[in-house]
Amino acid sequence: MDGVTDHHEITVHLDRVLAERGMTLTELSNRAGISLVNLSVLKNGRARAVRFSTLSRLCAVLDCQPGDLLSHGQTR
Repeated sequence: MDGVTDHHEITVHLDRVLAERGMTLTELSNRAGISLVNLSVLKNGRARAVRFSTLSRLCAVLDCQPGDLLSHGQTR
């Protein structure tokens, strides 16, 4: 890919946001209509991509902004 490595510096803050909301991953899965497996992949930083529709559902259920769930560079 023109010298671009497959490594990324995107950090997912789903654990923190869930804890702040007092919500489990299973509850989020049920409310957002996203499989537990897909949420687990995202939460553990193994996702290679995130659809805008998925991000939108997560933000709607968690009452947050995309920047609350994802950051670039150093973890906050």
